[in-house]
Amino acid sequence: MNEHDHGHDHTAKDEPVTQPTRDEVAKQAYAIYTKEGKPQGHAEQNWLAAEDQLQHADSGHADHKDHHAHMAADFRKRFWISLVLTLPILVLSPLLQKLVGLREAISFSGDTYVLFGFSSAVFWYGGWPFLKGLVDELKSRKPGMMTLVAVAITTAYAYSSAVVFGLTGKMFFWELATLVDIMLLGHWIEMKSVMGASKALEALAKLMPSDAHKLMPDGSVKDVPLGELAVDDKVLIKPGEKIPADGVIVDGESSVNEAMLTGESTPVSKKSGGKVIGGAINGEGSLTIEVKGTGKDSFLSQVIDLVKQAQESKSKTQNLADTAAMWLTIIGLSSGVITLLIWLVLVNKEFAFAIERAVTVMVITCPHALGLAVPLVVAVTTALAASNGLLIRNRGAFEGARKLQAIIFDKTGTLTEGRFGVTDTLLLADDVDEDTLRKYAASVDANSEHPIAKAIAESYEQKLPVEGFKSIPGKGAEGRVDGKDIKVVSPGFLREQNIAHDDQRVEPLQAQGKTVVFVLVDGKLKGAIALADIVRPEAKQAIAALKSLNIRCMMLTGDNKATAQWVSDQIGLDEYFAEVLPQDKAAKVKEVQSRGVKVAMTGDGVNDAPALAQADVGIAIGAGSDVAVETADVILVRSNPLDVVAIVQLSRATYRKMIQNLVWATGYNVVAIPLAAGALYAWGVVLTPAVGAALMAASTVIVAINARMLKIKTGSTANDAWQSRIQPHEARKHD
Repeated sequence: MNEHDHGHDHTAKDEPVTQPTRDEVAKQAYAIYTKEGKPQGHAEQNWLAAEDQLQHADSGHADHKDHHAHMAADFRKRFWISLVLTLPILVLSPLLQKLVGLREAISFSGDTYVLFGFSSAVFWYGGWPFLKGLVDELKSRKPGMMTLVAVAITTAYAYSSAVVFGLTGKMFFWELATLVDIMLLGHWIEMKSVMGASKALEALAKLMPSDAHKLMPDGSVKDVPLGELAVDDKVLIKPGEKIPADGVIVDGESSVNEAMLTGESTPVSKKSGGKVIGGAINGEGSLTIEVKGTGKDSFLSQVIDLVKQAQESKSKTQNLADTAAMWLTIIGLSSGVITLLIWLVLVNKEFAFAIERAVTVMVITCPHALGLAVPLVVAVTTALAASNGLLIRNRGAFEGARKLQAIIFDKTGTLTEGRFGVTDTLLLADDVDEDTLRKYAASVDANSEHPIAKAIAESYEQKLPVEGFKSIPGKGAEGRVDGKDIKVVSPGFLREQNIAHDDQRVEPLQAQGKTVVFVLVDGKLKGAIALADIVRPEAKQAIAALKSLNIRCMMLTGDNKATAQWVSDQIGLDEYFAEVLPQDKAAKVKEVQSRGVKVAMTGDGVNDAPALAQADVGIAIGAGSDVAVETADVILVRSNPLDVVAIVQLSRATYRKMIQNLVWATGYNVVAIPLAAGALYAWGVVLTPAVGAALMAASTVIVAINARMLKIKTGSTANDAWQSRIQPHEARKHD
């Protein structure tokens, strides 16, 4: 049989596996787990070990999450206490007493000093985060939202306090208290939104089980904490249990649900020799695995690290937002001063009215929404992508994917499956049908280890018993099936035996780069079977989807031009490069870039590493459990070309969300600042500081909600996946 293989050899070198003494993923899982209640048993042992290690860590996702959780709890506590203290302030405020007609009934000697006392408590306790933020921002020479709020509440408090102790004017204590309450509430809601953006990451950490059933040398089973597992340990996994570590199945057969890890919704059948990922859920069968990855070497830990790095990396759009926020702060402070001077000097209004306008302007101009506009989108995008098997490693390159003009695919393993499959069956005699021919060939080849023979055997399920199987070295195989002598052989065998065939259908198949084998029954030529590297069923849809996005699709392959042409025609490529050696792939990427187009390279991340590094966006596809691809900007866990479409669409949707948030966060100030300054005063429209704070808080919440509306939707089948893969929430129709 023809030994020629049209695919590349995409085999990675075996990397040495380290043996950490503690499982880092377990630590993260238990650090989160303890927030929900004190763990018991082995979980407690793991927790104590994790606590001992984590308290020395300088940073990490758990610390980052704890920071937001602590801030949310702090704002919540300050809000409720300040709200309770605000009630007597409202009751004691002279203006409100007059409005309800109870001034004479409620007022008493010294009530102004009691009002001052409650207001001071709200200012110092409720306003403390903003006062502290003012100091921090001034120290770093980056005035921002905290500066504006702190200046506003300090101005209102200082002026009102002066009125209490003798200055002629109007007190702003109830406005001050309600302003602080609304600012605290807005920050509390914001912190909850920020925490929500990283929930997908927490869910990843929670995937790990609490312990494992370790098989001991004497055959007994012992439940041990994950931290005690080492490489080459054997572990029993019962039906329905979570897999405790990355490993290889040594005994048993089952289906495994890897949805939370790879985004693959359908459970994957696994048997002896198959790889499993820690955190996946075992199905109906019992499995015995040999541990191959623990701690920082595990798939889950690497995913968590990648997500953390991507979330912490700064978006290019964030630079614009930071600059805008700084200028907005300067505008806010300047507008406050200008507003005060205009009402005092030009309009001759009383100082109390002018100071109220100035305070409202400073509050409403807070660049809070602007500060959240980009980071929240980054956090949501990265976490959602990771939970669907799309890992963003280089934030800048990912955002640049929205501008892609061309995508180059490596053929084998990307557009094709990297394995032979039957594409055509030719009948060369009238006394045999296609079903019988394939049954005979599959029955004989089921006994062979050759890749082409395996492909023929896999193409037909109902095989017949074979007697006297014999391999014909370099030419094929033979055996007796159903009393007949069956040979499955290469064209070379026919030439040696002077067996002629004149069927004109054979040559075009060979011209396409396909491997053609012949089937002889009792020495007579009965048919031919053509094989080729199987084109992925999703490839054609992926190419069509990318073309609809105005992206030119190309292919690199080491195969001959005939094979490349056939694959290109099958899936509708714009261009292909054939007979390209692995070391020349990067040069081809550079050649396409020289046309002035922005190029992505999609390959396996191992053989294609130089080309991935050369491209504007390097996409490693089919990484499986090996996500440590150094040269890739984006890593796709599955070998599904539709995920390339998903990345491009996600990049575009992410950018749209960022722009929407930035436009809203800055645009609302165009209307809000003149209103706060009193531009419509002549028509009776005046905003109080509390209303200004409410508008500012509302704009922040709108930005947070808009960021979290970004959704990734993966289709359950390849046929509908590209149509529903990624859509912003507002573009989707509800049932």
